[in-house]
Amino acid sequence: MTTATNTSSPATAMNANRTKALLKEHSMTLGYGLLFIVLAATVENFFSAANIVGLMLSVAQIGMVACTMMLCLASRDFDLSVGSTIAFAGVLGAIILERTGSTGLAVGGGLLAGALIGAGNGVLIAYLRVNALIATLATMLMVRGLAFIVSKGQAVGIADEGFISFGDTLVFGLPLPVWLTAACFLVFGVLLNHTVFGRNTLAIGGNPEAARLAGVRVERLRVWIFLLQGLVTAMAGLVLASRITSGQPNAATGFELDVISACVLGGVSLQGGKARIFGVVIGVLIMGTVENVMNLMNVDAFYQYLMRGIILLAAVLLDQLKTRGERRV
Repeated sequence: MTTATNTSSPATAMNANRTKALLKEHSMTLGYGLLFIVLAATVENFFSAANIVGLMLSVAQIGMVACTMMLCLASRDFDLSVGSTIAFAGVLGAIILERTGSTGLAVGGGLLAGALIGAGNGVLIAYLRVNALIATLATMLMVRGLAFIVSKGQAVGIADEGFISFGDTLVFGLPLPVWLTAACFLVFGVLLNHTVFGRNTLAIGGNPEAARLAGVRVERLRVWIFLLQGLVTAMAGLVLASRITSGQPNAATGFELDVISACVLGGVSLQGGKARIFGVVIGVLIMGTVENVMNLMNVDAFYQYLMRGIILLAAVLLDQLKTRGERRV
C-alpha cells in the first residue's frame, strides 16, 4: 500500500506541474475568452455580426504591424516609427495615384518607401550602433515631417475605385484587410517557428554575442527584420488610406504604442528571445475589443486615452513579473 502511494506521487506531481504550465501558457487566451463571454452577455450589440466584423476590421492594421513588431521585440529591439510610416506610405501612395492614375505604381511606391525607412532604421541600429529608442524616435519625427511636407499639410484625396477596393472588398463575407491580416499572422507565424530566420531572431534576442559566435550574422539579420517591419507597416498604411479614401499626414498618431502593447500582452518579452504568434493574436484582439466596447458604450475619447495608457502599463508590468518569475525558477 505504501509502495503504491510513493509510486503515484511523482506522477501526480508531474501532472500537476503540466497543468500549471498549460494554465500559465494559455492564461491570456482563457482570460480573453472569459472577457468576450462577459461582454457578449452584458454589452448591447457587442455580439452582433456587424460589430464582430467591425471589430476584426478595426484591428487589421494593428494586427499586420504587430507581426513584424513581434520580430523586432524578439530580437531585443523595437520601432517607434511605425505610426509615421503608416501616414507617409498612405500620403505617398495617394500622391502617386493622383499624378499617375496607376494603382500599381501607388502601391509599389508606398511599399518601397516603407522598406527603405525600415532598412534605414536597421542600418542605424545594427551597423552604426545607435540606440533603438533614439534611432526610431528620430525616424518617427523625420518621417512624420516628410508626410506633412509632401502633402503640404493637407489630406490627399483618393477617388480611384481600384485603390479603394483594397479597403472595402468583401471576400467570403469578410473585408479584404481582415484576410490580409490573417495572412500576415500565418506567414510570420511560420517564419518565426519553422525557419532558420525565426530561430536566429530568437537567438539574437536571447543572447546576441552567443548567436554571433554560433555563426549568425547578427547585423544583417537585424536590418532584414527592420526592412520587413517597414514593408508591412507601409502595406498597413496603404490599406488604411484606401479605407478612409485619403492619405492623411496625421494618421496613426500613437499607433506604435498600441502595437507594442498588443505584442507584450501577447507574451512577447521586452527583454528579447521570447515570442508566440498566437499570443500576439490574442493581444491584438484584447486591444481591439477594449476600444470597441468603449465606442459601443460612448465612452469619451479622453477616457479612451487613459485606458490605453493603463493597458500599456499593465502589459509592461506583466512582462516584468513574468521575467522575474522565470529568473527565480
